[in-house]
Amino acid sequence: MTQFPGYPAAGPAGGPPVAGPMAPPPPPEGRLRPRRVDPVPGTEYGLVHLEVAPVVSGLAVAALIAGVVSVLVSFAVGCLGAGGADSGWGGWVAGAFTLLSGSFGVAAVALGVLGLRQVRRVAPPPAVRFTGRGVAIAGISCGAVGLVITLLGLVLTMLLVLA
Repeated sequence: MTQFPGYPAAGPAGGPPVAGPMAPPPPPEGRLRPRRVDPVPGTEYGLVHLEVAPVVSGLAVAALIAGVVSVLVSFAVGCLGAGGADSGWGGWVAGAFTLLSGSFGVAAVALGVLGLRQVRRVAPPPAVRFTGRGVAIAGISCGAVGLVITLLGLVLTMLLVLA
């Protein structure tokens, strides 16, 4: 039978586990130090305020994902629209993918702006701080590029369909 460090060993025939070596506690220097301790009046207890690690903004990450999807779908607008222009279905496909890509592009820009506002917001010390300014800017950029490529692909498709 295999014994994994830090886990109790299994007992005989599926019985209760036999106590084995447990993982040692974390070293004292690895523990968080409190920012401040406020005493609770009338008791021997205190309220401890710990340092909260910064968190990457979810809005910024969503903006980047929506921006990348917008760029990828915008290529489908141009490629499928130009490819089907001679057959007559290119305009319809380009229009459908334009709606999809445009929606993702607008969402990327909006979420990126909201993510930037969230990162810039100054919160009092016990609150969570947000990071991800570069991720939000990348989401805004990708969303804008996706919108531009979408419009160019749609114009190219319409020129080929009407010619």
